[in-house]
Amino acid sequence: MAFTRTYDGLEPVRINKWLGQTGVCSRREAEALIAAGMVTIDGESVTDPGRKIEPGQTLTLNDRGEAALASGVTILIHKPLGYVSGQPEPDKIPAVRLLTAENLVGEGTPPAEDASLPPIGRLDEDSRGLLMLSSDGVVAKAVIGPQSKLDKEYLVRIEGDVTEKKLALLRRGLMLDGRILKYAKVSRMEQNRLRFILTEGRNRQIRRMCEMVDLEVTDLLRIRVGPIHLNNLPEGKWRMITNEERDALISGSTY
Repeated sequence: MAFTRTYDGLEPVRINKWLGQTGVCSRREAEALIAAGMVTIDGESVTDPGRKIEPGQTLTLNDRGEAALASGVTILIHKPLGYVSGQPEPDKIPAVRLLTAENLVGEGTPPAEDASLPPIGRLDEDSRGLLMLSSDGVVAKAVIGPQSKLDKEYLVRIEGDVTEKKLALLRRGLMLDGRILKYAKVSRMEQNRLRFILTEGRNRQIRRMCEMVDLEVTDLLRIRVGPIHLNNLPEGKWRMITNEERDALISGSTY
């Protein structure tokens, strides 16, 4: 079934920019889809990559375009500390360097060195755990698109006095960057270990939340993104996503 979305912004915006911002695909992929005649606006075929979509107009990506995005690759990494998710500064190490044959678990082939595999939900340099890299626009939309309902689960070790009042504030009652945070599930596992389940991913959100209630994060491990679990994937290793996992991500179901 063709992908359809109505633009609800206030000002006209270039189609490739909008699709990139919403996580449907990259700007470059959007330009290729437009050039191939796979995109329409209110039923009119679009061929100009500079075309803007107006508020209230509906964009449709036909079945061929949806299939083209689905032909991408999605990789799961157990990211160690010290690696950055995306394109790094000169003195940083990108997680994509872990994608070697020696680090592969299960079947698959390491991607080409020049392959474009942007992170689908970043994980900070000083955090570890499940990181997804993908050239699959459909997966990207499912995980980080504005309509995504997938939650993320973290195990967090902290320093400080954990009180019921602080837990209540972490669950509901904090504001970041002038916006109230969505409800978070926060539970105590041990005296200094908490479990967070979030439905949003603001910049360094958990660390900043803890700072606001006088707690310091000393270790942060992401163990799940929606239906995808880190399980026993060793640190520093990677594997390919399965077809069943991809389907579960897209449907938003769990298993």
